[in-house]
Amino acid sequence: MISPETGERRRRSPGFLIGLTLIALLLFSGFCALGAWQVQRLGWKRDLIARVDTRIHATPVPAPAKADPSDEYRHIFATGTFLHDRSTLVQAATVRGAGYWVLTPLRQRDGALLVINRGFVPPDAKTRYDRPAGQVTVTGLLRLSEPGGGFLRANDPSNDRWYSRDIAAIATARRLAPAVTSYFIDAQAEPFPDRLPVGGLTVVRFPNNHLQYAITWFALAIMTVAAYIIVMRHTATDKRP
Repeated sequence: MISPETGERRRRSPGFLIGLTLIALLLFSGFCALGAWQVQRLGWKRDLIARVDTRIHATPVPAPAKADPSDEYRHIFATGTFLHDRSTLVQAATVRGAGYWVLTPLRQRDGALLVINRGFVPPDAKTRYDRPAGQVTVTGLLRLSEPGGGFLRANDPSNDRWYSRDIAAIATARRLAPAVTSYFIDAQAEPFPDRLPVGGLTVVRFPNNHLQYAITWFALAIMTVAAYIIVMRHTATDKRP
């Protein structure tokens, strides 16, 4: 380094070089660790996508009494009678536009209640959708409860305003607890395209950007090494008489 006062080269102190080396080592290690973590996440995400795809296309099985995160998107069916007078409309944004999900309890043969997301209705049809009577069998995908509300909007049970499919809150508001299950079923599409509600609109999408993130972190690690080498070369040059 050249001093602006004397025009002579100023040697960097040993402390500066040690500190620079430690900082470079910490940055390099951190970037490599983040890159390795993203590689692990990439493997996990690919495995998740494969498992969910297998569940969705598997032969439907009877609805379980309980469910955990490993059961989400499992292809299941349930038989019972709809309780239409206890239905709940939840605001929805779908490929068909804005509207509502129709969530209706299904009383099964053993008396247990299971909430069914029967599908989508547009705003002008939220009171005029099909209400089948008698025993029905519903087939669809197991979905976990969505507690709290939607983005920046909390559910408001007292005013019957719902922004997420919060099964526990809906069960309390509709006096379904404790017989209701903790999950719901996204009903599959029916063979009648003009009938409301419209089922089969479940969006199964898992963002998978982990490869790009891994490349970015490893690239930053390489850049750190390159920058360190350049600085050290300049330092070696400065030491020459």
